[in-house]
Amino acid sequence: ESFRHLFDSDEENHMTVYEFYKFLDKIYPKELSCPWDNDGIMCSRDPDASVRKVLVSLDATERALKYASEGEFDLLLTHHPMIFRKLEAVTPATLGGNRAVAAFGGDISVISLHTRLDAGRGGVNDSLVEKLGYTSSETFGDDESLELGRIFELESPIGAEAFSLSVKEKLGAQAVRLTGCKAVKRIAVVGGAGGDFVLPAILSGADMLLCGECSYNAAQDAAEQGLCVLEAGHYHTEFPVCRRLLSLAEECGISGEIFESCDHITL
Repeated sequence: ESFRHLFDSDEENHMTVYEFYKFLDKIYPKELSCPWDNDGIMCSRDPDASVRKVLVSLDATERALKYASEGEFDLLLTHHPMIFRKLEAVTPATLGGNRAVAAFGGDISVISLHTRLDAGRGGVNDSLVEKLGYTSSETFGDDESLELGRIFELESPIGAEAFSLSVKEKLGAQAVRLTGCKAVKRIAVVGGAGGDFVLPAILSGADMLLCGECSYNAAQDAAEQGLCVLEAGHYHTEFPVCRRLLSLAEECGISGEIFESCDHITL
């Protein structure tokens, strides 16, 4: 449901940081997050402050925060949590502390939606499937995680190498890594880290697990059990969700922009 109509009548009436978070939480509730996760409102000097302009990024890096401050954005909306582990100190001398200092110094609020955005409809995994030009038919996962992958099927079997090259092109990845080689038709998809989803993918009857990254041993074990593993990069498999996050801001009448936070290059 769009909230735009609530704000069109008065240019001075804007959604607050907290109201925007509650809007997001309604679509991707905290109950979808893994127990070990940490997300939500990461920092905000004033949760009642108005949100007129949002910068969307996969990561709350110092570069992203600086860009948000210089561009006079009110809020940085990310997938990866700005604060994931315990902060030892909030000073410019520590990485996590430096990000918090930059956010408060630039008067930037930060909201992060992590594993709930993986599991929820239209989130990371659905955005990845859509970016590739397919439609997911079902979900898969394990009993210990609320994070759910997606499955789609090709019209007909295709060689794993040829499919991998098409994924590389569609995602704009500089390189992909394929372990195992056979014809594939049923594809299991998990954006980002996919090592824990090897067994669930096998049990789902998939021919290939498409993920961002997977450990060497997990990929080798998967291949020996008949499951190809395609690693297309953590960033490239999750970045498509930024378009989804921007569209949610726009539903609320908030203007925004997507920031590419990745510094990786393949040499």
